[in-house]
Amino acid sequence: MTSPSSARPAPGSPREIPNILSIAGTDPTGGAGIHADLKSFAAHGGYGMAVVTALVAQNTQGVREIHLPPVSFLQAQLEAVSDDVSLDAVKVGMLGTVDVIETVSTWWDALPGRPWLVVDPVMVATSGDRLLQPDAEQALIGFLHRADLITPNIPELALLAGGPPSEDGESLIRQARTVADAHDVVVLAKGGHFDDDEVEDILVHPAEDDGTRRPEGRHVSERIRTTNTHGTGCSVSSALAALRARGLDWETAVPVVKEWMTAALRDTERLDVGRGHGPIQHFAQLWERRF
Repeated sequence: MTSPSSARPAPGSPREIPNILSIAGTDPTGGAGIHADLKSFAAHGGYGMAVVTALVAQNTQGVREIHLPPVSFLQAQLEAVSDDVSLDAVKVGMLGTVDVIETVSTWWDALPGRPWLVVDPVMVATSGDRLLQPDAEQALIGFLHRADLITPNIPELALLAGGPPSEDGESLIRQARTVADAHDVVVLAKGGHFDDDEVEDILVHPAEDDGTRRPEGRHVSERIRTTNTHGTGCSVSSALAALRARGLDWETAVPVVKEWMTAALRDTERLDVGRGHGPIQHFAQLWERRF
């Protein structure tokens, strides 16, 4: 297999401010979904846009209700953006159902140019509420070969690899290799669900046609002990999409995003949003310099 990072050329020289589209669900309290994506794009120098797959009545304590607009309206949103705007990157989050996945797949396959595609395989919210219907799991797995990068957490990676959740970094790498090879996609295997004093995220590329594999990129950061982790997965994948659209490769982008996330988690105690798993502070680095 050929690494997607080298096989898929960027859509041209990076524009000064790249255009980045989020395809995901909503969060009216602003911590996750398209709300987190738009903040992450802005924090990393991108112009953010959003197409809504699901209207989610949720807060920091959990999901109360999910409303799915007709897929015909989803298609209309997608076409309205891509008919008018040249996209440099697309981040896909909550898809939810087979019909939604098929609609996004059909749109993507007909999309002119090759924007970078980052997929956060959203299955369960931080609160534990399910965001992907059980019968849609195989459809989501079938969508992954379109991506350049996927960003599963430990439970999501286990489901994609068909095994139990990893308990250490080495089993995390084995599962990431399985998924990377199966879908010819780069995998950022996130270690946030471990409980070590440091968080290690591992960047795994698919094997080449001759069986060789580039060394895994191990990226370590301080673990910030906080319960305010709502939307971290959404935010990381969106930040990576923005930096890739700006011309950074994955190996360069990951440590930049990890440093940003560490600051966003450390500064979250300044926020007073909700009584459950609060959101991160997306603009901690900017506000540190300005306020």
